[in-house]
Amino acid sequence: MEQKKRTSLKDIANHVGVSTALVSYVLNGLEKEKRVSPEIVQKIKSAVKELNYTPNQIARSLRKGSTMTIGFIVADIANPFFGNLVRYVGEEAFKYGYTVLIGSSDENKNKTESLINTFMDHQVDGFIIVPTEGSENQIQILIEKRVPFVLLDRYFPNINTSYVILDNYNATYEAVNFLVSKSYKKIGFIAFKTKMIHMQERIRGYKESMKDNDLEMFISIKEARYDYLKKDIGKLIYEFTSDENKYDAIILATNNITIATLYEILDLNIRIPDELAIIGFDGNEAYDFFYSPITFIQQPLEEMGRTSVNMLISQIKEASNIKHLEISHKLIIRDSTK
Repeated sequence: MEQKKRTSLKDIANHVGVSTALVSYVLNGLEKEKRVSPEIVQKIKSAVKELNYTPNQIARSLRKGSTMTIGFIVADIANPFFGNLVRYVGEEAFKYGYTVLIGSSDENKNKTESLINTFMDHQVDGFIIVPTEGSENQIQILIEKRVPFVLLDRYFPNINTSYVILDNYNATYEAVNFLVSKSYKKIGFIAFKTKMIHMQERIRGYKESMKDNDLEMFISIKEARYDYLKKDIGKLIYEFTSDENKYDAIILATNNITIATLYEILDLNIRIPDELAIIGFDGNEAYDFFYSPITFIQQPLEEMGRTSVNMLISQIKEASNIKHLEISHKLIIRDSTK
């Protein structure tokens, strides 16, 4: 079967009886600037529909020097925290006419590298990246190639890049202060085992607040491995709640850790907050439906997502200077910390 010929600008121009340049002006939104009459504009738009014209995006990208696409690499797309970020990034990018290509690194530096290379092959105009541990070299390569990008949620202190992050230190510092105000003293902390700055800052906020409240003797930081979260959480919760070393409260450093902890608490029949108070991280529907709704540290996801897009597009269009933005949290108080 003979393939149907694709409608071209010349076909539209011949159909209307105008030049191809005039058709191009209208299709690119330049009719007012080029003073094309409303009557001709309407005829061209009608011809576009009648002839079923669709633009050749590859040729258009080559002409404009832009694909109008952004590569967004998250750490774990299954985590609702990142799913919500995807939503806000996509919505904000759409306002500017950009399409977002999404990839999940699953906290793996090799997957991060593969995704960056794949998106580069697709000639994305820039990146928003939630970096993984060990991915510094890939970030350096983007800098050397002068590819616009913004780091989101995390950054590398030794690399000067644009980033949008939470004020992680003050988030956990305030969480400890709040628990102390409720007369809790033995307050533990569960984090992911990583050297990434966002986690280290959450640990630092916890430790400093415990010290400032004269509770240094009760500081206890336990770490779970990303790939063995369920197994590790079972062991760590047992350690915090066993009779020999029973804690009053625990702060959980991520959404994934919080959800895994809630499952373990149900299995162990631990009563919240009577036997153990809990503060989680990031919002989740499960926090609301748990028999004792969970107090949690809320990250401003919408502001973080939309700001990262605006920062990136500023780089793409204006080659703007490097910018750092640290956004404040909000402590949402529920029944798990009565």
